[in-house]
Amino acid sequence: MGDWISDNAWLAWVIVALVLAGVEIMTLDLIFIMLAAGALAGALGAGLGLALWAQLLVGGLSALAMLLVVRPVALRHLRTPHEVRTGIAALVGSQAVVLERVDALTGRVKLAGEVWSARSYDPHAAIEPGRTVDVVQIEGATAIVLAAD
Repeated sequence: MGDWISDNAWLAWVIVALVLAGVEIMTLDLIFIMLAAGALAGALGAGLGLALWAQLLVGGLSALAMLLVVRPVALRHLRTPHEVRTGIAALVGSQAVVLERVDALTGRVKLAGEVWSARSYDPHAAIEPGRTVDVVQIEGATAIVLAAD
C-alpha cells in the first residue's frame, strides 16, 4: 500500500484539490480554491518525481502565494461595483446627428432615436446639419454637444 501511495502521490494531491474545490463551492470565500491550487502545484511536483518534502514545500508555497497575492486581487474585482448609468446619464458620451444647425443658443439633434434640443458646448462654434456630435452633458431636455472629430 505504501508503494502505491508513493508511486501515485500525484493522485492523492489531485483528490485533495478536488475536495478543497468542493468545500470552496460551499463557502465561496476564495480560500479553499487557493489551497486547491496549491494542492495542484503539489501534484505537479509529484508528477515530476520530487520527494515528499519538496512536494509539500511547492504546494505550501504555492497556496501561500495564492492566498497573499491572487485572493486580494480577486476579492477586489468581485467587490467593486460596476458603474451603471441609467436615464439621461446614460446618454452622456454617446453620439448624435445634427438635424438643425446647432450653435450656442439653439439647435436640434437626433439622439438615441429621439429628437432633442441641443446647444454647442463651444459658445463660438456652429455645427451644420448632417454632422456627428458627441454628447458632453444633458441639461434638462437639452443636449450639450461637441463636434466629433
